[in-house]
Amino acid sequence: MSTPNLSAHFSRPVLTLAILHAFAAPAFATNDTTEAADPQAQSMTEVIVTASKAPAAKRASVGGFSDAPLLQTPASVTVISQKDMQDLQIRNLSDAVKLDTSINDAYNAVGYAEQFSIRGFKLDNNSSYRKDGVAIPGDTQIPLENKERIEVLKGLAGLQAGVAAPGGVIDFIVKRPTAAPLRSVTVETRERGTVYGAVDLGGRLEDTRFGYRINVAAERLRSYIKGADGNRKFISGVFDWQISPQALLQIDADYQDKAQATAPGFQLLNNTTLPTGISADAMLNLQPWTRPVETVTSNLGLRFQYAFSDDWHATLSANQHSFKRDDYTAFPYGCSAQDLYPGFCGNGDFDVYDYRSLGETKKPLSAQAMIQGKFATGSLRHEFTAGVSTFRRKDRAGLYVYDWAGVSNIYHPQIVDMSTGVQGPVRLVRKDTENSVFVQDIVSLAPNWKLHGGLRHINVDGYQYVLKADTEIRAKHDFLLPNVSLVYTPLDNLSVYAAYSQGMEHGGTADRKAVNANVELSPSRSKQVELGVKMDVTPDFMVAASLFQIRKGLEFNQYVDSSKSAYNFVREGQAQHRGLELSAQGKASSSLSLGASVTALNSQQSGTGNADLDGKRVPNVPAFKAAVHADYAVQQVAGLSVNGSWEYAGKKAFEYNNTTFVPSYNVFNLGAAYATRIAGTRAVLRAAVNNVADKFYWRDVTPESDGYLYPGASRTFKVSAQFDF
Repeated sequence: MSTPNLSAHFSRPVLTLAILHAFAAPAFATNDTTEAADPQAQSMTEVIVTASKAPAAKRASVGGFSDAPLLQTPASVTVISQKDMQDLQIRNLSDAVKLDTSINDAYNAVGYAEQFSIRGFKLDNNSSYRKDGVAIPGDTQIPLENKERIEVLKGLAGLQAGVAAPGGVIDFIVKRPTAAPLRSVTVETRERGTVYGAVDLGGRLEDTRFGYRINVAAERLRSYIKGADGNRKFISGVFDWQISPQALLQIDADYQDKAQATAPGFQLLNNTTLPTGISADAMLNLQPWTRPVETVTSNLGLRFQYAFSDDWHATLSANQHSFKRDDYTAFPYGCSAQDLYPGFCGNGDFDVYDYRSLGETKKPLSAQAMIQGKFATGSLRHEFTAGVSTFRRKDRAGLYVYDWAGVSNIYHPQIVDMSTGVQGPVRLVRKDTENSVFVQDIVSLAPNWKLHGGLRHINVDGYQYVLKADTEIRAKHDFLLPNVSLVYTPLDNLSVYAAYSQGMEHGGTADRKAVNANVELSPSRSKQVELGVKMDVTPDFMVAASLFQIRKGLEFNQYVDSSKSAYNFVREGQAQHRGLELSAQGKASSSLSLGASVTALNSQQSGTGNADLDGKRVPNVPAFKAAVHADYAVQQVAGLSVNGSWEYAGKKAFEYNNTTFVPSYNVFNLGAAYATRIAGTRAVLRAAVNNVADKFYWRDVTPESDGYLYPGASRTFKVSAQFDF
């Protein structure tokens, strides 16, 4: 299925109809004058129309079980608002997380699934991503058009999320119907030829008990990597029904179809030296038979809330996710001429493998029910939560094709023939059921002291079929995960907290070359201690600092004997990450909005009995990283604002034995926005230049799959226009 056909059959007619609808009069909407008085409506108008005027997000739900002030949340939380995403022309999660220095790329190949680490621990694609608090897979680009904000909980999330990697979780909060009619259109183009269009529609029906929010987007993708092209189509609908003053029913659905050629990374020359003389736009997956990775995903979500009284309410939420992928890659690996596996030849030659995995599917179902309330026992006031959750996962796949096809070169690409391999039949390869019971009580011990205590019990019943070994594995596990923290608020705008938590994560999966290839290790426990302080310097400007220590079992490839000809994927020893996080966010003055993030991380491996690993730092994570973004409203020109950002990352180890390091780098970005009216329509015109100095740098140096290096994007220009009718 070619890229032009996909665009023609879906994106153009749907997007055209949506734009026409945006221009049309809202015949079934309620009276504009009446609803304009609604504070929520005014806030929504401000976010969409005004550039760089709204205060920083001050609340989040990812740190607990309900929306709470960040100042009172005993955890390190980042909130990326819809306004941030609009102002910075953010279209994917990879761009969004650059605002937080605790988040790094982790095998994040252009055109494939976006993958990240937090606090040095890679996130789990099956459990670390959430939609309105319930788990969804992160096996493809998660669309942002229907998201109100992105909330990031850094550190263990055992109580909040159950099974999740120790780095944290990323929660995507879905846009909801607006009180006032909303008609917004955004168009954008980038220098390589990317063209993007999106429509956002919202409001209430004549019967104001019913509300809607519709998002449609289409994108012709032309990556900074030449040949990593494709397209994306997205549509979503959110509807709510205020059944009674006590009962609210919300339903949301979305569908995304994305096809894009993926861009593999580089390996070391002679398995010892970083490649030189290459361009950031070099494409190694460029053969006549190369096809885009085709991914189709959808979600169907439901949430029902019922208020028994002012102090007690119940919430039921569920989400059915569907994922289907056909994966095609001309995959670069090794150098047969020099018997290097891994590693490219000294002259830049590399072996090309024909990789095909078709018909992969995942259909996880997540559901959660909880009751929350407030009460007092004597002088103690309680904020109580209790609930149950379930996660049911079914994965299907076939034995993939991975056949040698020929030899190419990073400097002088060569054409090779496609292999004749045939994939095995698609069958059930994974079936998990995870059931949880959780409880939390936030006790006000005194006017300035709060004790947070929580406990989650998880039962996991898992089945795995290992395609390569033709073996079935069944396992059951139980975990009890405590979480306790103490918050002291000496001033209304200042809080200090100490927290201890435990988490559980699925074991890592052995790569295709291991003796135990494709086998997943048993779940493991992690432990975290964190100290933090937060302060609202002004109502619109917050600063925060946190110190943390996380310990978990270390997973790595261990050679079976001294010949180093074969290895097993094992868990042995310990990974310890100690770090300091500093952040500042909000309006520093009436004209200046500022965001700053700094992370210092000391990561260490120990207890493996292997001198190549013990005492070494974790790869692909800098010891120091900083980012600053500033937006200045030019007082002399009404509606004009200018912005700039700086990103710095220290050197990173490439291998677990720390033999190779990639250099540190600085990247600078500039932009501007102008809010005006065009033919009476409110508009915001934006322009940006990313990587102004056109700096070459290695953004991602993952040790996975024997190690790959990915260059960062070269200098990129982009312009956009947003119209609000």
